[in-house]
Amino acid sequence: MGFADDHLIPLVDEGLGNSAYLVDLGDGRALAVDASRDLRALRAAASRRGLTVAVAADTHLHADFLSGAVQLAADDGATVLASAAGRRAFPHTALADGDETDLGGLTLRALATPGHTDEHLSFLLLDGARELGVFTGGSLIVGSAARTDLLGADRAEELARAQYRSLRRLAELPDTTAVWPTHGAGSFCSAPPGAERTTTIAAQKRANPLLAAPDEGTFVTQLLGSLGSYPAYFDRLGEVNRRGPTVLGSAPPLTALSVAEVRSLLGQGAQVVDVRLVADFAAGHIPGAISIPLRDQFATWLGWLLPDDAPLVFATAPGQDLAEVTWQALKVGYERLAGHLQMAAWTADGGQQQTIELLTADRIANRPVLDIRQTAEHATGHIADAVHIELGDLAARTDEAPKGAVVACGHGERAMTAASLLQRAGHQDLAVLDGGPDDWSKATGSPLEKTA
Repeated sequence: MGFADDHLIPLVDEGLGNSAYLVDLGDGRALAVDASRDLRALRAAASRRGLTVAVAADTHLHADFLSGAVQLAADDGATVLASAAGRRAFPHTALADGDETDLGGLTLRALATPGHTDEHLSFLLLDGARELGVFTGGSLIVGSAARTDLLGADRAEELARAQYRSLRRLAELPDTTAVWPTHGAGSFCSAPPGAERTTTIAAQKRANPLLAAPDEGTFVTQLLGSLGSYPAYFDRLGEVNRRGPTVLGSAPPLTALSVAEVRSLLGQGAQVVDVRLVADFAAGHIPGAISIPLRDQFATWLGWLLPDDAPLVFATAPGQDLAEVTWQALKVGYERLAGHLQMAAWTADGGQQQTIELLTADRIANRPVLDIRQTAEHATGHIADAVHIELGDLAARTDEAPKGAVVACGHGERAMTAASLLQRAGHQDLAVLDGGPDDWSKATGSPLEKTA
C-alpha cells in the first residue's frame, strides 16, 4: 500500500468535473486541497477518520466554484495557504515560489505554475526529500492542461505560453511522483478532459500530447485550439474567491413557499427554476420557468443561464433533495434563494401552466431541428440540416432558432432547458427530442452528419 492508498482521499464533484483532496496527516489533523464551499463530502470523509482540517490550501483563484477554505478557517480553525500573488482579502498564509509549510512530518512546497491563472501554485507534498505527489490544480491535468482564457481572450496566448513553461517544470519531477489535479473529466476548465482523474509524471510524459509538443508555438496552438465555451458565471467567481466567500453559519434551509408568496415574488422580479424531471416539466410548468433538472450538472447550468442578483424560486416535485438544490446553488455563488414550491400546489390553486411536447425520434420528421449541444459534441455527429446554437449562447440568440423547432441534445435534459428559454422568449409550437441524435439515427436508419 502506498501513501495515496493510506492517506489521500479524493473527493470528486462529478457535476463540475473537479476533485478536492483530503490528506490524513496521521495525527488527527488533515490537509484539504481545493475544497469547494459544499463541504458535505469532505466533512463526511473527515468524520469517518476522526480528522480535523488543520490546513486548507487553494492552488488558484477558482472560477468554477466558491472555495471552502474560508469556511474551514472559520469552523475548524484551519490555516489557509494560497498564493501571495492572488492578493486575497482575507487572513491567509501568502506563499511564493519555493515556500514550504511544515505539516508535522510531511512538507508542502509551493511551486509557481502560472498559466490557468496568473497566481497559480502547485503544491508538492514531500516526505523528507522524497516527492510523494503534487497537487497540480489547473496546471498539468490528465492528458492535457487547463484552459488559459479565463482572464480574457486577449491574455489567452500569453497565459498559454506560461502554461507551457509550468508543465515542463512539473515534468522535471521524478517519474514516480503522483499527479493530483483539481480539474478533470467533465470540467469546463479542462481542455480537453480525460477519463482518469489522477496520474503520474511518467504517465504524462508518455501520453500527454501537450508534453509531447516539440516547441512552445506548437503547444500554444494545440492548447488554444482545444478550447470550447465555458459557463458565464466563471467570469465573476474569481473575484468573489479573492475577496472571500461569505461564511455560512449553517446550511440555509430552502423555505417552502405558498402560491401567493410565489406570485408576489414573481411580481418583484424573481425567476422560477423548475428542477423536476423533463417529462414532468413537459406536462405542465409555471409560465416563464426555466427547466434545469436536478442532477449532477445542475450547478453548471444554473450558473450559466440565471442571473445571480435575482431571487430564485425552485419548482419541485415530492421527494426531491432540497439540500442538494441549496448546496449546488451556493457553491457557484447563488445566495438569493427565495424558497421552493411543489408544483402540485400551483396546479391545485388553478395557476396558469404551459406545456412543451416531448417527442420520440420517430415522430420528428419534417420538423426543423435545433441542436444545442457543445460545438465539439455537435461535430461528432448531428441530425442532417440541424441548426446549431450552443445552449449557453441561446438566450442571446433566440431569434435565430427556427420556428416550431424540435430541440435536441444528447438525452433531453439540456434540450428541455433550451426549449424553456425559447418559450419564455415567445416561441411557440416547440418540442423536445426524447433522446438524442443516436436515437434519431437508429429510428430512421439515416446516418448522422459530422463536421470536420
